[in-house]
Amino acid sequence: MKKLYGVIGDPIAHSLSPAMHNAELKELNIDAYYHPFHIYEKDLRTAVEGMKVIGVDGFNITVPHKTAIIPFLDRVDPLAKAIGAVNTVVKEDGQFVGYNTDGAGFVESLKEVWKEDLTNEKTLIIGAGGAAKAIYYTLLSIGVRQVDICNRTIQKAEALIAAQPYDADSKVLTMEEAESSIGEYSLVIQTTSIGMDPDIDQSPLSLRNLNPSAFVSDIIYNPKETMLLKQAAEQGAKTQNGLGMLVYQGALAFEKWTNKKPDARRMKQTVTNFLGGTPC
Repeated sequence: MKKLYGVIGDPIAHSLSPAMHNAELKELNIDAYYHPFHIYEKDLRTAVEGMKVIGVDGFNITVPHKTAIIPFLDRVDPLAKAIGAVNTVVKEDGQFVGYNTDGAGFVESLKEVWKEDLTNEKTLIIGAGGAAKAIYYTLLSIGVRQVDICNRTIQKAEALIAAQPYDADSKVLTMEEAESSIGEYSLVIQTTSIGMDPDIDQSPLSLRNLNPSAFVSDIIYNPKETMLLKQAAEQGAKTQNGLGMLVYQGALAFEKWTNKKPDARRMKQTVTNFLGGTPC
């Protein structure tokens, strides 16, 4: 019997996950289909109950449901519970179990293009939203201890640091403080929507003081190179956009659903082709 997977969100038409997952299911000869479900927040409980009834074996969650879905799941993985957001649901013994693969997906993509050991990297995260929290907690969980956060709303960043359950050395910076001290950081991670299409001429802060040996990552993948990444490249830094995070968080979800390890490079090529890009 064909298995059914999917992604829920509002909106959902923009999602690249169906193209990525369906291509990989076909490549691995798995009799399954991945479908996008447009679910309004008011219908979320009913949608989760309905997915269990019709036999959905797993699904992804995108904005704005990553936090709101938690009360409707049977169980939640400890890391996802700490983050307070779920992006992947797996059916385990008839129960819907929530996980968060966003942070792990980001870390895997970073290791692929930069370095395996991140523990000694002094890191600055720009933003304090859901993606920032997932990345922050995941970095702390693998032993990265010097992770600071800058955000336009200081209180939000302070709350994020105060709630983390790890032994971390973190501080909050204003955007102005981050700009002046950014040369101290070997890893800079941009997690806000600033610079996303169509506002491609915007950047959350200036990188004029950036250390040329630093690595700068922006989780945005459309456009391929944000204004922040352009600034970083001009300073001589190595850069990465958000395509790798998209692919690896999806690959981790795929493996949880099917117990088969997908080819992340092939998945990346599928998404790149879909976006009209050049080969990986």
